[in-house]
Amino acid sequence: MIKTRVENNEVLYSDVAIPYLHQHDIVKLKNLADQNPRKRVRLCTHRSPNDNSHEMFIVHMKDCYVRPHKHLGKAESVTVLEGEVDVVLFNDNGRLLDVIHMSDPSGGKSFYYRMSDPIFHSLLIKSKYLVFHEVTTGPFTKKDTVFPDWAPQEDDKKAVDKFINNIQKKVNKSAKSVKGKSFES
Repeated sequence: MIKTRVENNEVLYSDVAIPYLHQHDIVKLKNLADQNPRKRVRLCTHRSPNDNSHEMFIVHMKDCYVRPHKHLGKAESVTVLEGEVDVVLFNDNGRLLDVIHMSDPSGGKSFYYRMSDPIFHSLLIKSKYLVFHEVTTGPFTKKDTVFPDWAPQEDDKKAVDKFINNIQKKVNKSAKSVKGKSFES
């Protein structure tokens, strides 16, 4: 793997002038995600949280709960490199707005999105691993990420399981109501 510095067990920063990745780097990231309690890891290829542009290679495992959140004053783009996911979009009250069905480019689903507006979103990961490249604007400030009261915190496993099951039912029902077409169609 490229030379990195460890921010914590979930966040690595590239420690080289020109970072580049190979498939074996992705395998190492997947192994690190597997070892982490929250089943995720990210490799930041920008130099610090203060940079104006942030690029990250992120691995989430299937059991990873991504609490719905939105970013204030930031754009975000995601490209799926491996795996399958439903990106669930919510209004401010927690009502399902849309679902972006995603996979890597060979999977026949959307593989890229860009979100410029502050919309609550979450991930329902459908494959063992989800590997994606995310680009967003910096600098990183915790207060720019907002979590809604209607979504449980990660440490409440029972509430998280109930929430995920409820959202999955709504996603499945919505998919049936559009007779197999994607929401984008």
